[in-house]
Formats: sequence, C-alpha cells, structure tokens
Amino acid sequence: MRLLSVNLGRPKAVPYTDQPQGLTGIDKRPVEGPVRVAAPGPKGVGASGVAGDTVCHLRHHGGDDQAVYAVAREDLDDWERELGRALANGAFGENLTTTGLDVSGARIGERWRIGPDVVLEVTAGRIPCLTFQGHMGEKRWVRRFTEKAATGAYLRVIAPGEIRAGDEVRIVHLPEHEVTARMEFQASTTHRELLPRLLAAGEALHPEALAAARSYVEKYGVPSGDRGGDSS
Repeated sequence: MRLLSVNLGRPKAVPYTDQPQGLTGIDKRPVEGPVRVAAPGPKGVGASGVAGDTVCHLRHHGGDDQAVYAVAREDLDDWERELGRALANGAFGENLTTTGLDVSGARIGERWRIGPDVVLEVTAGRIPCLTFQGHMGEKRWVRRFTEKAATGAYLRVIAPGEIRAGDEVRIVHLPEHEVTARMEFQASTTHRELLPRLLAAGEALHPEALAAARSYVEKYGVPSGDRGGDSS
C-alpha cells in the first residue's frame, strides 16, 4: 500500500460554486517533496490539515474531523472506464491518492501510518456537492457518485508530521466493528435505516454522523433483525 501523490489546491474563481467570492480549492494538483500534515482546528475555524492546501468554505469543509481527504487510485481508474476520459491524481479534490488500499471500504476508526511519522484516522465518507459536480463537468454527477458510493474517506490527524509521494501506507489499527466509510456515507444519504449501525464505531465516527445516528435511534429505536454487512 502506497501513497501515489499528495495533492494541493489553490483558490480559484469558478462559475459553478456558491462559496464565498466564487472561490474553490477543489482543483488539487500533485506536488513534489515533503508536505506537513497536522490537525487544523475545529470545523468552522480550521481549514485543511495539509499545509499549502486551500479550503474556501469552512462551514462545510475542513476542520479536525475532515482534515484530510483520500481517494484510491483504483476508484479513479474505475471512473475513467465509466466516463471514458483520463482522471489525474487529485481529480476528485482529494489530498491523498493511494494505491493498494480500499479507501471507501476502510473502517471508521481505522488508522493509517503514512511514512515514518504521520498517523491518520478514518472518520467518514465524502458527500458530493454541486461544486464537485461543476468541477467534474458531468451531468447528474452528484447522483452518479452517490449511487456508486465509492466515496473515499475523510481522516483526522492523530500524529502530525511530513508525508510525500511514494511513502508506504500501513494499517496500524483495525477496529473490530464493520462500519466502513462507505456505510457511513450510505447511512447519511440514501439508506437512513443504517444509521443505528453507525453507533458501533463510537467516538471515532465524524461528530455530525454520530449525532445523526443518535438522533435516529432516539426517534425510531433500533430496528429488529438489523442486518449485518454493507448495504452495497
């Protein structure tokens, strides 16, 4: 398992976003050399956990619990075949493009060591927005991305440090539950009945997803005969 690229975005004015001043940092490009990774601070205040990367809309992006976004090169390759065009590393606005790692299937609370020092922890899947759709230039992109549920994963920074393209990625902690980034995404979007199952991930879960799961259980209870495994 390896880190193929570290991707950074600069502020760019585009016509397809409702973000402040029409700016977005979604257009991320691979960079060479070491890049510092550290917890950026709470959502709404902290931006990206990757030094040199831009987050333009702090209300929905950035912060400690989604400090870094990772996508598997294998998922980009799959989309290339479906879309009939090339997708460079960083094409989905991801900070990290990996190979050999099932990013969407990673468990909430799973920890990765990248290089000698950095440790990241999976918190949630990525929910697509209209800025993402405009960036991709594909019709019905939000719906198509949601249906495939190859979401990639948001991560929080457990141990800061420097990373660079080519670094080894090792799973150093694998939780016993079966709650994946993909499942969290589906529970938060198209399969709300899965929300109670997210509670197995505990405090490792993104706080917004954890609150949604608790609210659902408080309102509806836990369904009898709750099924195991992923819904996909």
